[in-house]
Amino acid sequence: MTDDGALAALASGTRIGQFVSVGVVGFAFDIATSTALRELGVFPELAAFVGIEVAVVVMFLLNDRVTFAEEGLGGLAPTLRRLAKSNLVRAGGIAVQLLVFTALFRGLALPVSVAGIDLWFVISRAGGIGVGMVVNYVAESVFTWRVLE
Repeated sequence: MTDDGALAALASGTRIGQFVSVGVVGFAFDIATSTALRELGVFPELAAFVGIEVAVVVMFLLNDRVTFAEEGLGGLAPTLRRLAKSNLVRAGGIAVQLLVFTALFRGLALPVSVAGIDLWFVISRAGGIGVGMVVNYVAESVFTWRVLE
């Protein structure tokens, strides 16, 4: 693929829109899981990590069927390989997400709660997710689904 074609594949408005739409679903799973765990007394960073992992699996399944449906081989074994690769590729985005979350949650530590729920936890999670999403889109596009080839 030419450099122009590779960049066009990466900057595809349709693909980015699908990725963001899937990300919204992942965001909902992540926030619901991590907030529920946090409210049950789980350590904030552990709750965030579990929420991230739930979202990663949900988003992979959606991206595999929608956003990148035309990429990669079908079948269980290739799908499981892509899931493993996706988790590995997303490690950078996960690290960025956890660092941003921790910086906001611990660094600013604003006391915000609504109906007994620590809203600052949710806001800090959303900030980390937003920054991590950019890292994940590029990494997933290039390494998991190889759109530049």
